Amino acid sequence: MYVGIVRETGYTIRSMAARCGMTAHTLRYYERVGLIQPVGRARNGHRRYSEADACWIGFLHCMRATNMPIREMQRYAELRELGDSTTLERRKILEDHQSEIAEQITALQRAHALLTHKIANYRKVEQRIRIGGPESGNQEIDVCCQMEADCANAKKELAAVS
Repeated sequence: MYVGIVRETGYTIRSMAARCGMTAHTLRYYERVGLIQPVGRARNGHRRYSEADACWIGFLHCMRATNMPIREMQRYAELRELGDSTTLERRKILEDHQSEIAEQITALQRAHALLTHKIANYRKVEQRIRIGGPESGNQEIDVCCQMEADCANAKKELAAVS
């Protein structure tokens, strides 16, 4: 049986998982790898999460959703446990991650622009077909080739930062 903090009130693992949009398995894994400190337990041994746990788990969920590597999350969690003396290091981790996200956003915006252009082009072609107009030729080819090249570069950039 678990020996540690006895907490009769709080969220069960199932309710915490639902609240945070995770699975119970993920919460157990996060605890096992040190992302979550050992959670208080009820007398029956079942985990009982606090409101503070919920806030921290929500932060972890957000970081994971932005593809922060588990190792980086572990480093951040270790520093967090050491207290305010580590704020500079924690801020640096977050700034570095924010920079990676900004690069991904730029690459995604390029891909989005290409898709927008392609969709608009297809709508023009469909409109021409409906009204029985002549074929447009290759006016769009140069623009599309450049946009597709931009998209290929964006894909490489995304792969580099992932």
